Amino acid sequence: MNRIKASELSAALFLILTGILCFISGRSFQTMHRPEPVFPSAGLTATHRLSDYFPPLKNTHGDTEVYIFRGTEEGGNLLVLGGTHPNEPAGLVSSVLLIENIRGKRGNVFIVPRANASGFTHSDPQEGNPQRFAVPTPSGPRLFRLGSRLTNPVDQWPDPAIYINPARQKLSGNEVRNLNRCYPGRADGFLTEKMAFGIMELIRRERIDIGIDLHESAPEYPVINAIVFHENSSELAALALLELQAEGFDIRLEASPVNLHGLSHREWGDHAGIKAILLETPNASHGRLKGKPSSSLIVDGKDKFYAKASRLGWLFVPYGEEGIPLALRVARHLAALKALLGGLAELEPEKAVEVEGLPPPAEVQKKGLGAFLHPPQKSG
Repeated sequence: MNRIKASELSAALFLILTGILCFISGRSFQTMHRPEPVFPSAGLTATHRLSDYFPPLKNTHGDTEVYIFRGTEEGGNLLVLGGTHPNEPAGLVSSVLLIENIRGKRGNVFIVPRANASGFTHSDPQEGNPQRFAVPTPSGPRLFRLGSRLTNPVDQWPDPAIYINPARQKLSGNEVRNLNRCYPGRADGFLTEKMAFGIMELIRRERIDIGIDLHESAPEYPVINAIVFHENSSELAALALLELQAEGFDIRLEASPVNLHGLSHREWGDHAGIKAILLETPNASHGRLKGKPSSSLIVDGKDKFYAKASRLGWLFVPYGEEGIPLALRVARHLAALKALLGGLAELEPEKAVEVEGLPPPAEVQKKGLGAFLHPPQKSG
């Protein structure tokens, strides 16, 4: 009898502990659905949702914020996309820095910091990545979500065995949840295709002239430190390259492959006729040669295995013991944005876009990201 009672007590304790663990993990899971706050500058003129351009996205995890900065002078219209792949943090942080600092002067700027909002609600399986990373500021750390490359399967399932995207490209099945394979989107398609369609509607309705999609890639990936451009943007990309090289940034040009469809730098140009640019920076936390995943790896960019791989000649970018920190990667994006806008003003003055308060890339590297971010204590 005592053995039975002891067994029953053990079972009860096991169930209680299981319930506690489920409660704790459930609360942690729910926090992944709450985006960290963004604190726009006084120059913000409006905040829309992607569902304002494509209503079927309303009340879905595919809906997301669109921050609008209208200038006081006539000019062109710029779209900046961060978070197309939520496991590439420089795009998100660059977008947030813009939102929290700039003021429109000429033309209009539209910024979508979390393009695939669903991708921010989960993490890549089997990667062991942290849910968040901390950016130091003078007032304490500011937290940002690190998500997945793909839309959350809870929001879109199952994947087909083979995915034929809206541009008729045949791809692996899970690419149906990759926003940057789903352009120009489908109004009645999968959720990720609807996101892409919503972005195309934004481009159409706001008469966007130039779109810039912010990305990161692994140091062993050949398309890196690159401006990927649609052929209608070749002269613009070349002008930007000259300015970036003069400022000490090692940048390369990559033409958008004409036979690779579904990507922003291809379909924005083909279907919307805008100047389409994608930017890539090197991110060790995104690669396959890294050591233990951590918030510090994302922010500091230091990894001894990548440093060794660089010495062995395995990488497409230099990678020393100092690593490639997030501040440098964001500075590269900001410098490229500045150079592209300068080139646009030279080539097509009537479509020029000018902003004030753009964080100087050199200062971002010198002072760190925290010097240009809103104090974290005001997020509470």
